[in-house]
Amino acid sequence: MSRDGTDHYLIAPNPGSARLTRPIEGTDESGATQTIAVVEERPLTIFLNGQEIVTAMTIGDYPEYLALGFLKNQGMLGSDETVKGVDYDDDLETVVVRTDGTTVYEEKLQKKTRTSGCAVGTVFGDMMEGLEDLTLPAADVRTSWLYTLASTINRTPSLYLEAGAIHGTVLCQQDRPLVYMEDVGRHNAVDKIAGWMLSEGVGGADKILYTTGRLTSEMVIKCAHMGIPVLASRSGFTAWGVDIARQVGLTLIGRMRGQRFMCLSGEERLIRDADPAHVSAEDRKHRRKSAEG
Repeated sequence: MSRDGTDHYLIAPNPGSARLTRPIEGTDESGATQTIAVVEERPLTIFLNGQEIVTAMTIGDYPEYLALGFLKNQGMLGSDETVKGVDYDDDLETVVVRTDGTTVYEEKLQKKTRTSGCAVGTVFGDMMEGLEDLTLPAADVRTSWLYTLASTINRTPSLYLEAGAIHGTVLCQQDRPLVYMEDVGRHNAVDKIAGWMLSEGVGGADKILYTTGRLTSEMVIKCAHMGIPVLASRSGFTAWGVDIARQVGLTLIGRMRGQRFMCLSGEERLIRDADPAHVSAEDRKHRRKSAEG
């Protein structure tokens, strides 16, 4: 077991990376001078073949996964298209995803709209496309898995705990966290995981997606397109997100804090095998970071 407890992750956060935060000096409520770690933001421009698609604000790690996942989750990479290469230029802050043929991106770009999400999340007018006939696997989820995941993830060293002002998303299997991504926008963190899954050929049918962000319609749609049947969050819900989750058979669990949670979709798939009274209270440091956002 590693000292920080992250050896069971395939990808874990790297809060010690000098590239991801910058020390900035300020004064606290008493007037005392303090230096704190502040998360960096960088623009990343994503190209699909020769077409510029979007510029996203991101912390700058795993740009190839972010580009792949963004294009996949926006429906701009179809199942019949083969990715031939992903080229990242650090100096130009660009990623070019190359396919073996033309894609439908021109039509998608005409329908582009902006959402209310963090870091200028982007969706398209036909964001519901592909959901009409989609039904996710009816996967059971044990409450013991949820409690174990929350405890493990909340104690994992991360930018979220180090600096705040960031969202985390974790791909899990039963009670094991596998891939933990962070970014200034919750959509970016999810897209990085989608990009990793696409790159590694990993399916979502037996997975759980855990996020620190709100369970909005776009988060639910992304999870559904990734084929993941369970979405859990520390935060709350939007009504449309709940409606879509019920439509596609997604188990939707929010407000996960210590012993408490709320399930607004897929209650019949919850196996309550853990007594909440025996679950440890949430770590004080994590509660403080949650209050800071």
